[in-house]
Amino acid sequence: LVGCQAGPDFEIDYEMYQLDNGLSVVLHEDRSDPIAAVAVLYHVGSNREEVGRTGFAHLFEHMMFQSSQHVGEDQFFQKIQDAGGTLNGGTSSDQTIYFEVVPKNALEMALWLEADRLGYLLPTVTQQAFVNQQAVVQTSYVIDKLLFPEDHPYNWQVIGSFEDLANATVEDVRNFFRTWYGPNNATLVIAGDFDVAEAKAWVEKYFGEIPAAGAMSEPEPRTVTLTETKRAFHEDNFARSPELNMVFPTVQQFEADAYALSMLGELFSDGKRAPLYQVIVEEEKLAPSVSAFQRSREMAGSFRVRIRAFPGKSLSDVETAIGQAFQRFEEERFTEDDLDRIKAQIETGFYNAISSILGKSFQLARYNEFARSPGFIEEDIRRSLAVTSGDVWRVYEQYIKNKPFVLTSFVPKGQTNLVASGGERFPVQEEVITAAGAGVGATMVGAERVADLPSSFDRTVEPPKGPSPTVTLPEVWTHTYANGLKIYGIEHHELPLVNYSLTIRGGHQLDDLNKVGVANLMTDIMMEGTATKTPIELEEAIDGLGANISMFTTNESIVIRANGLKSKASAITALFQEILLEPRWDETEFARIKDETVETINRRKVNPGAVASMVYNRLVYGDGHPLAHPTIGSASSVQAVSIDDLKAFYDANYSPSVSYITIAGDITEAEAIALFRPLEESWPARDVTLPEYAAPAPQPRSMLYFVDIPGAKQSQIYVGHLGLARTHDDYNATTVMNHRLGGSFNSVLNLILREEKGYTYGARSGFGGGHMPGTFTASSSVRSNATYESVEIFRDKIAKYRQGISEDDLTFTKNALVQSNARRFETLPALLGMLNEIAMYGRPFDYVREQEAETREMTLERHKALAQRYIDPDRMIYLVVGDAATQLRPLARLGLGSPVVLDVEGM
Repeated sequence: LVGCQAGPDFEIDYEMYQLDNGLSVVLHEDRSDPIAAVAVLYHVGSNREEVGRTGFAHLFEHMMFQSSQHVGEDQFFQKIQDAGGTLNGGTSSDQTIYFEVVPKNALEMALWLEADRLGYLLPTVTQQAFVNQQAVVQTSYVIDKLLFPEDHPYNWQVIGSFEDLANATVEDVRNFFRTWYGPNNATLVIAGDFDVAEAKAWVEKYFGEIPAAGAMSEPEPRTVTLTETKRAFHEDNFARSPELNMVFPTVQQFEADAYALSMLGELFSDGKRAPLYQVIVEEEKLAPSVSAFQRSREMAGSFRVRIRAFPGKSLSDVETAIGQAFQRFEEERFTEDDLDRIKAQIETGFYNAISSILGKSFQLARYNEFARSPGFIEEDIRRSLAVTSGDVWRVYEQYIKNKPFVLTSFVPKGQTNLVASGGERFPVQEEVITAAGAGVGATMVGAERVADLPSSFDRTVEPPKGPSPTVTLPEVWTHTYANGLKIYGIEHHELPLVNYSLTIRGGHQLDDLNKVGVANLMTDIMMEGTATKTPIELEEAIDGLGANISMFTTNESIVIRANGLKSKASAITALFQEILLEPRWDETEFARIKDETVETINRRKVNPGAVASMVYNRLVYGDGHPLAHPTIGSASSVQAVSIDDLKAFYDANYSPSVSYITIAGDITEAEAIALFRPLEESWPARDVTLPEYAAPAPQPRSMLYFVDIPGAKQSQIYVGHLGLARTHDDYNATTVMNHRLGGSFNSVLNLILREEKGYTYGARSGFGGGHMPGTFTASSSVRSNATYESVEIFRDKIAKYRQGISEDDLTFTKNALVQSNARRFETLPALLGMLNEIAMYGRPFDYVREQEAETREMTLERHKALAQRYIDPDRMIYLVVGDAATQLRPLARLGLGSPVVLDVEGM
């Protein structure tokens, strides 16, 4: 085994070798959980395409999930999920990757599947592939068109041109596959609990006889330069606020300057002391937040400053402010402590990134393909940590200061007065959606099938799985402090990390319904300094430890979460406790937070997904229930909140009597109990009463509602009604019952709406709830022209599902849910999730075993009874958020009555 030193005292061991056909194989053993990950990275993305022939790599990402010569339609997902595994893939400008994580007994099957789509996909390339059409114009489209020449592979987007795909012939697509999807252009990584000799034999059996593709060269770097600044603007139908991007051409990944440019972005924009933040957010109040970052790709890179301003703000003013920020950066400079804080964050981030076998698989594959060695994982972090102040100033002078750039202004429709000066309108050709069911690549239909490819053995025979691995539940310990605060923990010593959280029950549930949003504002203001630390001082103290501390509000809780190195646990926890017990109540920061919150609320009003979620909850719960209102509140309710409201909320509701700590990581029970013992005396208990709300009455009949988003090219569909509390005796059983309907990729709803019809990227259904009852909800975002057909499918398939499923479907459900427990407790966040379930809902420590037993004992009769009891097609809410001009009238034919038209707030 080749050792790879990665960080100060941590080592990743791997073995790498190459098959005769050129396939690179990397093996990494990790026996901490009975699971294995398989990742195949193809060195092909949109940068291997040509002008006029774009979108092929993204098209193949979808085609390679559908079928291959020896694996039937949709069987990739079916087989992996039946084994208790998960899988997915993705395409970028530089790569395509596919992956599975399975219980270790299914590793051979995963390799068989991956080999078949690598070596035996071509015979199935006979018909149009599904490509879901995106309607919203992306800022990166305009930027890349301006930054890169027309023949540069980064000039076009990964999704490609709709026109190119529509004009593609089957032979065009096949030739692209023949050229780039060979074993000599890929890396296979196996990580986890497996026998090395056995894995090597399987790799040779399934991959060894696949012929290599033709000789191919590595993409050469193609950095670009600008001789003058380019300015452009675009009016966006769906924007509520203007956005400015300033983009400078830089260098490709793994170049020395790329590391320094990344540091430059952090120093310039990240944190309250950063000049970009100070000028734009604090002083000029032009935007709620800022960002600047280096994007390094295989062939070129760019440094981007991005500002999404408040509504009505001039982007000329924003551009001027960016210039002032750069000037301040030069004048005030930065300290070595500033640089060290960033490096501390990088070190913690490195360990978080390799906390799962899948994360390690991705890293090893990426470094092998793009840096020519998996061991570059060591060199990569070393280069980041080696950046000096001199390096940062050098790249600033070389790439940024007084250099030409691309400047884009994106403004709401009709607000060209906000465009930065000198910008010219950028022509954007939006895709025209045709009739429902039509797609791209129509010229591929009816093409002759390629002859089956030969194999030395019968690849239609699925390899048998070994015995299911024994899953050992993590050992949970608990302790109660004298003030009533409880702590639950799991020891997990694989990485030098500790994760923990403190949960205070109540949250949004405790909001005054006349002033919704107080609980949410609490978790923002409490991160803005303490009684003894200014907001800047607190931020720098956290960053200096390489830690992450955050707060957030849920419907029924407020959570403070921390993550960091074990060696820094005491110092991190001291800050954690200071945040909890000594709020600063900073009036200046509070005013900024309110403005930022209102801006977020306003943006949600033009986001169809956010609108659909908000309106659906209002329809389900009615105005007298907290869950009818978003946790963030409304613009008017947030503006009405004072700092005194927050203090009163804190004094009344923050108590150890309704709180608990969960902790997992490289820390013993005794160490963890001692870590939080100071809270025993410094945090006195008080009585907190959690309000109870009556469950809303169900609708007397099914009704159809519509919210108009003019010009929307996708429709959001929500179908459902009130469901169960998570504490209900049948809650887990309903989750099992729903699995086949909409709880997995191979569910009824997803297979029809995505795989068969091509209307969407995904459709789902599920039960959700806490101590208060949640909902049963089926949902999807579909092509606008398929709205009527999609609602019809939801209506009919949900009703049919109540009549029962087949024995095979029930077996699949049991396998998928029970076998997946093998990969359920791998990471620290997963372990905290388990502890939170125990602490929040009073579960026994072995509740997972109880759920397994209930799943195994599910019968067809009980499954049907659960569906008929908890899914009521006669009292459904049907909500569509989309373009009324084209979609409203046809919906009246559904038999659900005339659609009730609501505004974006559900009124």
